[in-house]
Amino acid sequence: MTHMAYIGLGSNLESPVQQLQQAVDRIASIPQSRLVAVSSYYGSTAVGPGEQPDYVNAAVLLETELDAHTLLDQLQSIEQLQGRMRGPVQWVPRTLDLDLLLYDHEQIQSERLSVPHPRMTERNFVLQPLLDLNPELCMPDGRSLSSLLNQLPQNGLWKL
Repeated sequence: MTHMAYIGLGSNLESPVQQLQQAVDRIASIPQSRLVAVSSYYGSTAVGPGEQPDYVNAAVLLETELDAHTLLDQLQSIEQLQGRMRGPVQWVPRTLDLDLLLYDHEQIQSERLSVPHPRMTERNFVLQPLLDLNPELCMPDGRSLSSLLNQLPQNGLWKL
């Protein structure tokens, strides 16, 4: 069975645009999958404590035969290949962050994976790239991403 997966990409270390380009190439080579579309790239102000470099963000649409957890394994392997260090602290600078944002219209809750991504509706740097891929995209509960984006402040995000 084929699934449609929306994946968020972010980087703010070690040439972020190149990190995202390399990640897109690696996502395109995930087995039993086909890269359908890539959003524009956006700059965004870092979220969280302390001073951090700005982020570069994007999203991709992937058609895949993989189940969500197997796809997550593939994404985490790509992060590791590109120098992602996982630790107990959130919102730290990183070479690459790949998030499985939406997987068909499913809602998934497990120890390792939450889909839709729990904070995606609060982040313009997630919603805008997703809307580049599909302007009519909705959350599994039916809320339109464009209306969610319109409720957020529009500062701190710029198209590259």
